[in-house]
Amino acid sequence: MDRKIAWILSVVFQPLLMPSLIVAVLMYLVPEATATPNSAKWSLLLLVGLTTCVIPLISMVGMRLTYSIDSFHLPSRQQRVIPFSLVTVFYGMTATFFYLRLNVDELISFTLTLITVCLGLLTVITFFWKISAHATAVAGVSAIMCVLLMRFESAVLFYPFLASILVAGAVSSARLALDVHNPAEILGGFLLGFLLCFSGYYFQLML
Repeated sequence: MDRKIAWILSVVFQPLLMPSLIVAVLMYLVPEATATPNSAKWSLLLLVGLTTCVIPLISMVGMRLTYSIDSFHLPSRQQRVIPFSLVTVFYGMTATFFYLRLNVDELISFTLTLITVCLGLLTVITFFWKISAHATAVAGVSAIMCVLLMRFESAVLFYPFLASILVAGAVSSARLALDVHNPAEILGGFLLGFLLCFSGYYFQLML
């Protein structure tokens, strides 16, 4: 894969965008999955995007400006620990706020909590092994969409689900092309994201 294409894929499918993508899927592609009124969907999606993407990105910029990290790509395992830990705290605060203060739909609160747990495990593993956050994120999206398709049998979800699988493969290939990870690190991230998100959603929706 061309390095420029690999770089574009890595930026477009940045892991911090995945929570917003999943919430958008829940509210707009599978509206029967949540009780969120139409009038509140856009505001809720903006709030999710602000708290799970914009604010963490601003914190990353701050760390780059203060030389706490050498690059936004976080090439070394050691440099990933602090940013990942900080983002985990942000996500935990967001999940708690949505659950306790906003009293939003149960599935959306559960989704944010599940993503936080996934990120927390990724952070703990990063202390010892540099598995791929990109692979974890895209695999988690595919897993959640898979369970949603099983539960609601929505024809609208079929092609987005297939697209998510293709994206997961493309992003994984991109991370290899950029020489950021080796195959074992990609596989480790993929298994973490897919198995945790699939089992969590399956338990929530199917049992």
